[in-house]
Amino acid sequence: MSTQHTDSVSNQPGIIASSLNTKISEYSEWRETLVATIDDYIDWLGQSESLDAIQELRLYDIKEILKKDQLVMAFLAEFSRGKTETINALFFSDFNQRLLPSAPGRTTMCPTEIFWDSREEACIKLLPIETRQTDDTLTYLKTTPDIWHKIRLDITSPDAMKEALKALVQKREVDLETAKSLGFWNENDPSMRRLLAEKGTVEIPVWRHALINYPHPLLRSGLVVIDTPGLNTMGAEPELTLSIIPNAHAVLFLTATDTGITKSDMQIWSEYVQKRAAHKLVVLNKIDILWDGLESEAEVEALIQKQIQNTARELGLDARNIFAMSAQKALVAKIRKDAALLKRSGIGLLEDALANQLIESKHEILGRAVVTECSNMIRSSRKVAQMRITSIKSQLAELKEIQTQNRDASKEILANVVAERKRYEASVLTFNQGSEKIKRLSDKLLRHLSLGFLDTTLEQTKQDMGDSWTTVGLNRSIRELTRLAIKLAEDIKVEGGTIKKHADDLYHLFWSKHGFEKTVAIELNMSNFIQNMQSLEKITNDFCADPVNVLTEKRFLIRKFYLGLGAQIQANFEQANVDCNLWLNAVIGELKTQINSHKKSLDKRAESLMESHESADKLIKNLESTEKDYSKLLQQSNQLDAILLRLMRCAKFDANKPSATSLNAAKTATADSSKPTALHDAPFIGGKSS
Repeated sequence: MSTQHTDSVSNQPGIIASSLNTKISEYSEWRETLVATIDDYIDWLGQSESLDAIQELRLYDIKEILKKDQLVMAFLAEFSRGKTETINALFFSDFNQRLLPSAPGRTTMCPTEIFWDSREEACIKLLPIETRQTDDTLTYLKTTPDIWHKIRLDITSPDAMKEALKALVQKREVDLETAKSLGFWNENDPSMRRLLAEKGTVEIPVWRHALINYPHPLLRSGLVVIDTPGLNTMGAEPELTLSIIPNAHAVLFLTATDTGITKSDMQIWSEYVQKRAAHKLVVLNKIDILWDGLESEAEVEALIQKQIQNTARELGLDARNIFAMSAQKALVAKIRKDAALLKRSGIGLLEDALANQLIESKHEILGRAVVTECSNMIRSSRKVAQMRITSIKSQLAELKEIQTQNRDASKEILANVVAERKRYEASVLTFNQGSEKIKRLSDKLLRHLSLGFLDTTLEQTKQDMGDSWTTVGLNRSIRELTRLAIKLAEDIKVEGGTIKKHADDLYHLFWSKHGFEKTVAIELNMSNFIQNMQSLEKITNDFCADPVNVLTEKRFLIRKFYLGLGAQIQANFEQANVDCNLWLNAVIGELKTQINSHKKSLDKRAESLMESHESADKLIKNLESTEKDYSKLLQQSNQLDAILLRLMRCAKFDANKPSATSLNAAKTATADSSKPTALHDAPFIGGKSS
C-alpha cells in the first residue's frame, strides 16, 4: 500500500475527495482549532494568576473529549444487500481493491468496528465466540486485551491486508446444543434447518466481535465505521441494540433492488433502526441490475424513482432520505477514476447527504456544548478581570488624592479602605460557613448516585428473577429499576434546590453589601438521567413485546439482554455522578473566584495606601507600579476578549457560510448560562481494548 494513507484525504489524487471526505477533514481541523483556542485560554488563566485546579482539570477534560471525538456510522442490513461493498466504496476506495471482504452470500459474520487509535499499531483484534458463554459485556471485554486474538496488519501490502481481513468471515460448524448455548440457533432460519438436516450441524461465526485499527486518513480524523452482521447474528448480541447502534451518529440501512423490502429487512428496520437511530438514511442498493441495455436512461430512472417511492411508503420514511445507488459500480468507478460511472452509480448523493446532515449536526451538538461551557468560563473570567480593573482604578484615584491632599485627608482615605476590608472579611466568614454547609449537602446528594447502591439494587433484581429469565420477569424488573431511578432523580433535584437556595443567599450577600454583579446560581438538571432511564425502559418494552421472544422465552438471550441493560444503567449512573459533580463545582465556584480576587485587591490597596501615607517616595513608586498594573490588566482584558471572539468563531463550522443553527448555538452560549452542559466521552474508541 502506498504512503497516501498518511496524507490528508482532500490532497489525494483523482476523484477520491468526495464531499463526505472533505467535510470529515474540515471537521477534524475545526476540532483542532477549538483545542488551540482552549489552550490560549488556559495560558491566559496562568498569566493572570486565575487558574484553579478544578477549572484546569475541567478544561483538560474538554480538550481530551475534543481530541477523542468520533463520527460513528453504523451500517445495518440483512445479508447479500451489499453493505460491506458500500463501506468499501464510501471510505476505502483508495485501497484500489476491496479492503473488507465482500462476496455473494453471508460475509460479515461478526460486528466489526473500524477506527484508528494512534496508541496502538495497525491490527485486527478478534473476540472468540466462546466469550458469549460468560456474563461479561463487550464494553468490559474491550478492557481485557488478553482475551482478544490479535493479527498485525501490514499496511504496505494490499495482498497481506486482504488475507488478514478474511478472518472477519470465518465460520465453523457446531452441534445443535453448542449453537443453542451460544444463542445462535434460530428455528425460523431455513438455511440453518437445512444444514442441520444434511450434516447434523449448525454454522456459527468463529468470532464474536472485531476491532480493526487502521491508519486511514478518515479514521485518523475520528471516523468510526461499524459493520453489523445480518438479522440472525444481530439478534444474538443485545448490546448492539442497547448501546452500539443507539450511540451511532448515523445509521445507514441497506436494501437491495433485486429483493425489495423482505420480511427480515422489515424486522431489522423496525427493531433496530426506525425508533433507535436519531439520523437514519436508507440505501436502495444494486440499481445496476436495471442497466440491462433494454431500457433508456430515462426509463431506468423512472423505475428507480418508483422503487424509491415504494420503499419510502413501506418504511414510513421521507423519500428524500432514500438513496438509490450501486455500491459495486461506485467502487469500480473510484478505483478506475471513471467520473461518468461514478456519477451514474448514485453514490455522490449519499455522500452529500452524510456530509450535510451527519457532520453538520454533529458539529452543532459538540460545538454548542463546548462553546457554551467554555464561554461561561470566559465570561466568569471577564467578571473577575473587570473587578480587578475597577479596583485598581479606585486605587489609582486614592493614590492621586493622597498626593494632592494633606495628611489628615489621607488618613481618612486609608481608614475607609481598612473599614471596607474588615466588612468584607466578615462577609467572607459568612461565605465560608455557607460553603461548608453546601459541601455537607453535596456529599449527601452524591451518595444517592453511588455505585454501591446501584450494585445492590441490580443484584437484588437478579435474585428476584432467579432461574426463570422470562420476558415478563425482565419487563417487571426494568420497570421497577426505572421507577427507583426516577424517584432518585427527583430526590436529588430537591436536594439540589436546597443547595441552590443557600448559594443564592451568598450571591445576594455579596451583591447587596459589596457591589458584586447581581446573579443567581445555576439549577441542577436531571433530565438527561431520567430520559436515559426511560429510553432503556422503552427498549426493554419493545424487546419483551417481540412475539419471537415472548413465545420462545429465550433464556440465554434474555439473560444477555439483562446484563447489557445493567451495563447501560451503570453508565447512566456514572454520567449522572459526573454531571452532578460538575454542577456542584460550578454552583458557587464563580462567586468563590470573585471573592478571592476581590480580597487580594483590597489587601493590596490597603498595603499600598499605608506605604504611601508614610512616605512620599513610596507614594510615587506605588503610583508608577499601579499605573503599570492597570495597563497590564487592560491588555489582559483585551486578550481575553480576543480569545472569546475566536471561540465564538469556532461555533461556525463553515466560516464563509455559517449555518443558522451554528449561529444560534453561539448566541445561546453567550446569552444563556443557566443551562449546564454535559460533555460525554467518545463511546467507541477502540483503544479500550488495548
